[in-house]
Amino acid sequence: MNVLSTFRKTVLRGAVPALALLLAACAGQPLPPAYVAENDRPAASSPALSVPADQATVAFEPFTGAPGNIADALSRQIGNEARNQNLNVVRRVGAPATYRINGYLSASGNQSATTLFYVFDVVDSSGNRLHRILGQESASGASGDPWSGIDDDALNRAARRSVSELAAWIRR
Repeated sequence: MNVLSTFRKTVLRGAVPALALLLAACAGQPLPPAYVAENDRPAASSPALSVPADQATVAFEPFTGAPGNIADALSRQIGNEARNQNLNVVRRVGAPATYRINGYLSASGNQSATTLFYVFDVVDSSGNRLHRILGQESASGASGDPWSGIDDDALNRAARRSVSELAAWIRR
């Protein structure tokens, strides 16, 4: 598979969850249950990897949808939580890993409350989705840009919950 077709495949796979997050954020609502139920399953052709949990490695790809400062802060907190949960995280760009994690983020809010929405797709080396982690965290309100209302506490909760679910899935 050449680089261009891999890029197109990656972009198309990321477009659906990102669009769902955007629509949910615009409506100020969590993702609809039908979307979650239908899209939380891996593709039928996705083979299950048989790697012992203690040998599995994960690599987080750059997050889509968030400003750089938010993505960087969440990345640091996920890295800290992954260490606490004894996950083997690969930090070098392009390094081989058992699982790659594609993250999609969105924020919605007003002056009284802001919500961070997140989707993390766990994919294998061929880009087949094996697992999906969905969540949302509340934060204080913000006028104007909803990202300005997303604080370290909301990011920390998102990191803890996401990494805990990832670790449980890997160790299943």
